[in-house]
Amino acid sequence: MFISLRSRLWLSYAVVITIALCIVTAVVLIFLIRNPFAARETQERIREVKNLILADPQKYINTPDAIDQLRQAYGVRMLIFGTGRELVFDSNPGEPALPFPRRNIFGRATQLARDGSGRLWLYTFMRLSADRILVIASPRPRVPLLNIFTDQFLVPVVEGGLIALFLSLILAFAISRWVADPLQELVRAAQSYPSGELKAISPGGPHEVQDLTRAFNSMIVRLESSQKSQRDFVANVSHELKTPLTSIQGFAQAILDGTADTPETRRQAAQIIQDEAGRMHRMVLDLLDLARLEAGTADLKMSAVDMKELLQNIVEKFTPQGQKAGIRLELSQPTDLLPVIGDGDRLAQVFTNLVDNALKFTPTDGKVILAAERVGAEMKISITDTGIGIPKEALPRLFDRFYQVDASRAGGEGHGAGLGLAIVKEIIEAHGGRISVRSDVGHGTTFEICLPLAKIYRKSH
Repeated sequence: MFISLRSRLWLSYAVVITIALCIVTAVVLIFLIRNPFAARETQERIREVKNLILADPQKYINTPDAIDQLRQAYGVRMLIFGTGRELVFDSNPGEPALPFPRRNIFGRATQLARDGSGRLWLYTFMRLSADRILVIASPRPRVPLLNIFTDQFLVPVVEGGLIALFLSLILAFAISRWVADPLQELVRAAQSYPSGELKAISPGGPHEVQDLTRAFNSMIVRLESSQKSQRDFVANVSHELKTPLTSIQGFAQAILDGTADTPETRRQAAQIIQDEAGRMHRMVLDLLDLARLEAGTADLKMSAVDMKELLQNIVEKFTPQGQKAGIRLELSQPTDLLPVIGDGDRLAQVFTNLVDNALKFTPTDGKVILAAERVGAEMKISITDTGIGIPKEALPRLFDRFYQVDASRAGGEGHGAGLGLAIVKEIIEAHGGRISVRSDVGHGTTFEICLPLAKIYRKSH
């Protein structure tokens, strides 16, 4: 019992509400003990006697009989003090003495005083003349606590308390369901995985529970995307390995069963086996490289990289290939290009891949332009070609593993496996940068890379 969150919330609310009701009951009871109805009645009698004397004070200054009549009629005790605080008159001389009245700082209708025996008296005082002060007092009624509770307090407290407790328990139950139901729905959804289909849950309950629900829904989206990525990865790897494995198996079998019976055919079969094995080896290396980059375990040798020299080397490296294809390769950069902090070999790998792709998909008489410039605290490098372009619908998936726009682009990205641009993206992000692409079919493509400048150069230049 009381194991579930809902029942514990309900019990917590019930306990808090019960404690609050008990505190309120105790406060009211203390108030009644300090101000019972009998005391209020005594205060009224004292005030009434005071009003009678105020109506004709001269009548009671030197007329003890008049004072005695009031005492008998209203059951009060009256004392007259002189200016020296000496007792001049006491209507109840047999009673223990009462002290001289205190100043009524708070303006109360009646005050409390103790006589010589410790008994409490309610009193008020007034000035009869310049040298006479009249005190009107009456013993404070003693009402037994049990009688007060049973006669005046028990029934309304019990009735009101039961009604309040009943309504508060209903409210507590509603609040506990409001909090617990969305959480239980999250638990059921999580427990149903992986046997059931994960679906987004409508946010409900308090703000914090809604935030948790939205985080759960976001996790579902990421999980489904990860699962799809894994399925695509397995399918793509299987597809990419199938062709070279089939070739290797077929030509190895040809050698074994004697189909390749001449030195030339055996040499051709061995060459194909070697080429396909090399292709598989490169793909495995790319996959391992990509996995390390994604996991953040790649060994990046970070240092200040002279981007001006790096880009010039890339242009010099691909100039013969461009001249052979009839493509003009240009470099545009300022003379005072600042360095970036990064792994020079990895950054060279990025620009090598991008320039190689640009050359392969740019027709004769086209051009490829490398441009670099500083933009704020970053360096922006763009690789622009006048090639065949990339369809708009393919741009969002261009950096996905194994993704190829069409068969005509195979061979340019990741050695035929569609891993090149995925590796490029991971390398750039590992350097704290970002890469984007824009393209117009038939007019060319531009890749833009933004890399943070070394902090030492951000302020000095």
